[in-house]
Amino acid sequence: VEPVARDRRQVGVGRGRAIRVHRERRRRRLAHAETGDRRAVRRRARGIGRDRRHPRSGDGARGGELPGRARLVLEANRSHWNLERGPRLERVIFRNDLTPTKALDLCISTEGEVDIVAEVSPADAERIKASQFANLVTCDANRVLVGIINRSSPDVPLADQRARKALNLAVDRQKVITQGLAGYANLISALTPSWCGGFPPGAEPYPHDPEQARKLMGEIGWPQGRNLRIAAPEPFAGIARLVAADVQAALAIGVDIIVVPQEQMLAGSRMLMEKKLPLPWDILIFGWFDLSSEAPPAAVHREFFGTDGAFRAGPELPEFNRLYTEMAAQIDGEKLVKVAEQIDRYVFEEALALFLCAPQALYAVNKHVSFGPYRTTFEVAETEVDEQHWSRRGKKESGQTTQTTQAASTASGQGSASFASGSSGNAC
Repeated sequence: VEPVARDRRQVGVGRGRAIRVHRERRRRRLAHAETGDRRAVRRRARGIGRDRRHPRSGDGARGGELPGRARLVLEANRSHWNLERGPRLERVIFRNDLTPTKALDLCISTEGEVDIVAEVSPADAERIKASQFANLVTCDANRVLVGIINRSSPDVPLADQRARKALNLAVDRQKVITQGLAGYANLISALTPSWCGGFPPGAEPYPHDPEQARKLMGEIGWPQGRNLRIAAPEPFAGIARLVAADVQAALAIGVDIIVVPQEQMLAGSRMLMEKKLPLPWDILIFGWFDLSSEAPPAAVHREFFGTDGAFRAGPELPEFNRLYTEMAAQIDGEKLVKVAEQIDRYVFEEALALFLCAPQALYAVNKHVSFGPYRTTFEVAETEVDEQHWSRRGKKESGQTTQTTQAASTASGQGSASFASGSSGNAC
């Protein structure tokens, strides 16, 4: 493929169901990969929908979109210092005017509308694999699916490490992956995936051992007639049912499943984060992600267990705080990783959560687009399109070689509860 300066390419990106809280942040990170000027990107992002002059920022790409916030356009900066990396596309278009379902349908059944759909649900994987227009692209991403354990429940013994360990031994993680995520996930021992820095050498997940689970729970006793309450956002209801079935079979205790509808997610999130009201659940099936592979405790473990952790469900943990403070003070990279390993080992040994798996990131990608996913963020700097891409066919003879990829980002308000939504997905 010829350099951008000689061969103008345009790529459109569509985004469907997203983690709505982080939608603007992800756009800025994407633009930053093209521009190298974060402050200018922030200024431009704040001006979306207001400034139609499409201001240019320093050495960065020009950004703007059509009226009504229907589209966000990134244009290549051909004078950027790192041309070896990219961009290799003349234009990237994020479409905000498509529902998740429509974005995926356009990608797998047509050309010229949507070229990349991110955050594809495993439930849609086979449809993509059967498509004549798109390929399924998978990535071992920095994300975890866990059950947050409410250590503050006053009438059940979840503050006891043995009860939490019993829950971990009761659940068949491989079944969760196979039946709940169609196989598109990896086992994890705690909160650090095996490919990240800070993964304890030799760490293994809790085995599925119902007998040992019953023994541990029997040592402390579960209140007679008190059901375990498992809550989950609607997209994770199937995962919750799989977990509930294993807990009932292994521990012989009743389980109530609380499915949280989308319209109640905000109120439920505030209750967890503010920590003022008692939580109505014992376990919350929850997904989270990390934007770095270097020190996962900074963005993952801290959120679940730290003093200021948004998802901490229970009293503070002095040993965790001690280890985290030690890690935060490290200026030597190797020592920092060693402490990160200690933190992951500590949360595993204390069974501070129900550790399930690390779901893969799934993408539907037009067959004429070369897209290599990152474990962390959504990047298109190295993305290319071939001679058969719809934006190039028939234009070479006329001297017009602009390449275009359409991306869709829904503005429908039907955001996903997390990365592993029940329906696809962010489209690019």
